[in-house]
Amino acid sequence: MTAPTRSDALALVEQLAAQLQQRRWMLATAESCTGGLIAGACTDLSGSSNWFERGFVTYSNEAKTELLGVDATLIERHGAVSAEVARAMATGALAHSHAQVAVAVTGVAGPTGGTPDKPVGLVWLGFALPDRVLTEKMDFPGDRAAVRAATVQHALRRLVELTA
Repeated sequence: MTAPTRSDALALVEQLAAQLQQRRWMLATAESCTGGLIAGACTDLSGSSNWFERGFVTYSNEAKTELLGVDATLIERHGAVSAEVARAMATGALAHSHAQVAVAVTGVAGPTGGTPDKPVGLVWLGFALPDRVLTEKMDFPGDRAAVRAATVQHALRRLVELTA
């Protein structure tokens, strides 16, 4: 598996931008393990203010609770890296923005922080759209940079599919 390139991400962002603008939808991001890289990829495209509404970098559990309204007991019960928290982050991003679409990511980028139950490379993604919310579990190989880059690429690819 080759690492995605910046031009790969830009091509996805251009397609996503066209689709969102056609629907007159705005996008919000809620990022933990990627630390704002999805928002950065989106705003690399000139004119992104026409379709990118805002991004939340919620690296700590407190930030997830304070900025997105994720219930602290949900984090305690399931852990920050879980389907439940990814879903709550995505719906929280919609609730705390003017967007119609949101993507959320929470995972273990490594090299530290992995456990047998939640190894390095585990990422949960949440997608909130006007008519549904979905979560996906991914296991990405590689070091920290590779896991983060693959997460950005996958999030953008799925957003393109979901907004088509």
